Amino acid sequence: MPEHKLRIGITQGDTNGIGWEVILKALADPRMTELFTPVVYGSPKAAAYYRNTIAEIEPVSFNPVASAAEARRGKVNLAACGEGAEIVPGKASADAGRAAVEALSTAMRDLKEGHLDAIVTAPFDKETVQADDFRYTGHTEYLAAELGGEAMMIMCSDVLRVGLVTKHIPVSEIARSITKERIVKELHTLRRSLVEDFGIVEPRIAVMALNPHAGDGGLLGREEQEIIKPAIVEAFGEGVLAFGPFAADGLFAGGGYAKYDGILAMYHDQGLAPFKTLSPDGVNFTAGLSAVRTSPDHGTAFDIAGKDKADPQSMRNAIYAAIDIVEHRRAWAAWTANPLQRAERERGGRDVSVKDLPQTEKEN
Repeated sequence: MPEHKLRIGITQGDTNGIGWEVILKALADPRMTELFTPVVYGSPKAAAYYRNTIAEIEPVSFNPVASAAEARRGKVNLAACGEGAEIVPGKASADAGRAAVEALSTAMRDLKEGHLDAIVTAPFDKETVQADDFRYTGHTEYLAAELGGEAMMIMCSDVLRVGLVTKHIPVSEIARSITKERIVKELHTLRRSLVEDFGIVEPRIAVMALNPHAGDGGLLGREEQEIIKPAIVEAFGEGVLAFGPFAADGLFAGGGYAKYDGILAMYHDQGLAPFKTLSPDGVNFTAGLSAVRTSPDHGTAFDIAGKDKADPQSMRNAIYAAIDIVEHRRAWAAWTANPLQRAERERGGRDVSVKDLPQTEKEN
C-alpha cells in the first residue's frame, strides 16, 4: 500500500436494512484501518442501535468529523448525516429512504471536493428513495448524473466479471433498448475498465445472446443476427477481443465463462443470476466514471435486518475492490504517461522534443 492511505467513504444505505450491520461487522477488525482511512456517512443513532444487536464483535469507536477533510488515519471516522428516521428494522419507509439519500449526497459532495478517493455504498430501497429531488432507479444512475459519465454496472469477483448493456429497466423494454451502437459502446467501456481498473493487458470478452439458444438461427428471434453479431464484428475490428454471441445457459453451465476475462450480458437478471450463484460474496462496481464506487452485491435484506444474521463478506470485498481499483487506475496513469520524458528525468537529463531540433532536422 502507498504511504498515503486511501480515504474511502462508506454510506449507510437504508437505516432499516442490513447496511449498518455489515458496515459495523466489516470495520470491527482493527486491521481494516491499517489498509485505508474509513469515513462512514450516516446516523450515529442508527450506528448505536445496530451495534447493540450484534454479538461477538469488538465495538467500533467512531471519530466524529464534519467532512472527510477532517478524517484521521487509523480511526473509523463518522460524518453525521441521514438522521431523523425512526429505526424499525425490516420496515421500508420514506424517512429511511430520505436518510439514505442524504448520506449518499453528503459523500458525493466530499468526493467531488477531492476529500475521498472512492465511495462504497450500502444498499438502499429503490422505491422509498424516490422523491422530487431524487428520481433515479439506483446508485448507478445517480452516480452517472452526478459525475457526468456513461456508467456501466460491472459485477466482479475472483471468478467472474459481468458487465450489463441494459440495467434497471423493465423486461418488456429490453429488446428495443438493445442496438448495435450501444453494444459496441459498452464493449469498449468494458474493455477499457478491464484494462485500466483490473490490470488485464488484453482482455477477452464473451458477449451473451438475448434469445434462448442464441436465437436458433433466427427461429427464436433475430436480434443475434441483426444486432448483436454485427456489433461484435465491428468492435473486434476496432481492437476489442469480443466473441459470441453465446447462449447464457451453455456459457455458464458448461464453464465456458472461465475462458474469458469479462462477460457482456444484455440485461440485468441474465448477468446477475449466474454471477450471484457463482460468486455469492461478489461486488458491484460502477465503471466508466471519473471516480470509483463499489457496493456489496446484495440488497437491503429487510427480512433479516436487526437479527445479527447478515454476512459482511460482500461489504469487505467491496472495500477491498475499491482500494484495488483506485490503485490500478493510478498505476495505469503512470504507465501511460510519456515514457521518454520520464526516462530523461530519471537520468537527470533534459527532455528532447521536436521543437528543440534544428529547423533542417524538423523538415527531414
